[in-house]
Amino acid sequence: MLRVRCFRGGSRGAEAARYLSSRLGRVFPGWVQRSSQSTQAAPASQTPCAAADNTATSPVPKDCPVCSYNEWDPLEEVIVGRAENACVPPFSVEVKANTYEKYWGFYQKFGGQSFPKDHVKKAVAEIEEMCNILKREGVTVKRPDPIDWSVKYKTPDFESTGMYAAMPRDILLVVGNEIIEAPMAWRARFFEYRAYRRIIKDYFNCGAKWTTAPKPTMADELYDQDYPIRSVEDRHKLAAQGKFVTTEFEPCFDAADFIRAGRDIFVQRSQVTNYMGIEWMRRHLAPDYRVHIISFKDPNPMHIDATFNIIGPGLVLSNPDRPCHQIELFKKAGWTVIRPPVPLIPDDHPLWMSSKWLSMNVLMLDEKRVMVDANETSIQKMFENLGISTIKVNIRHANSLGGGFHCWTCDIRRRGSLQSYFD
Repeated sequence: MLRVRCFRGGSRGAEAARYLSSRLGRVFPGWVQRSSQSTQAAPASQTPCAAADNTATSPVPKDCPVCSYNEWDPLEEVIVGRAENACVPPFSVEVKANTYEKYWGFYQKFGGQSFPKDHVKKAVAEIEEMCNILKREGVTVKRPDPIDWSVKYKTPDFESTGMYAAMPRDILLVVGNEIIEAPMAWRARFFEYRAYRRIIKDYFNCGAKWTTAPKPTMADELYDQDYPIRSVEDRHKLAAQGKFVTTEFEPCFDAADFIRAGRDIFVQRSQVTNYMGIEWMRRHLAPDYRVHIISFKDPNPMHIDATFNIIGPGLVLSNPDRPCHQIELFKKAGWTVIRPPVPLIPDDHPLWMSSKWLSMNVLMLDEKRVMVDANETSIQKMFENLGISTIKVNIRHANSLGGGFHCWTCDIRRRGSLQSYFD
């Protein structure tokens, strides 16, 4: 939940196509079309993760701590975020484009300061209880380091304060035995990776792969400074036209715009993920993985997992308010598409950085166990009707900071193997 000389006007569909065509030396629209279709991938590498010693040729242990291919294999280890020291991001153009107008006054008043301290205290307690429950379910839990996010920082291109390390799903993507650090798109999240470096170095020393995507400068040219939003209606029109606040000046993406199903990884172009970022991921993961662009009727696309959440082999939750334009791809592959019930969260509950649909932002512990909000009885019944046991946890105050169970976690190890679910 994160300018413009000759590129003023932002990331327009046709303009982005021409821009990338010239920059990448290829016909960009053709690539988008190819990326939206399944293509046969070569067999995935079976190389296990390497032992941490001084020899490049040392054998790789089979017990590498990092290994996850999808969203539903039995969960063994997870990173859970922290609400401590969470700060309101400054009200810059990219923040405005990703938040609803009823909260703009809140950002203008409190940008760079702490979120309401009593609220944060309650969120911290909720996440601690969530961690305890995960441990009781047999899951190893790791936490990022606490950092003072109120400290101002400056680069040659911008200055800002930080935000938090609450949502590891936004910044980390595990594909097999590789941890990919996302570059992010909000200036307030530029240095968020620092909270996770200790954990990632430990995983690397135990043999995991570690990749950091190209860090954007986040210069003015990355953002459409004149992005014309005044209402929800404006958002719908802009999204339908393929217009976003981020341009194609340089690659950017948040990891939470990607969701995994074995060899196939699905991604949306959003306010924080541009086509250059998607193309970087496509090239990086090829040929073992296939990256597909999907899109939704969404006035404010940012992070895919409260819109489209894959919960099992051949099973996906699809937000009825934000239908997927490529849903036939899943139906033709024999997948069951489930419309989750309307969320029960009250209208007056503060959701500064998210929508009510965090009710579907669940964490699968395996195919038959799901962590779900204790207050959302409707979706609990839905899961129970599917034969999936619900583990009920209350994270209402944590929701206000912008995420549900899927957002607050990054699964590091799931017991399973790489498979294809679309061949």
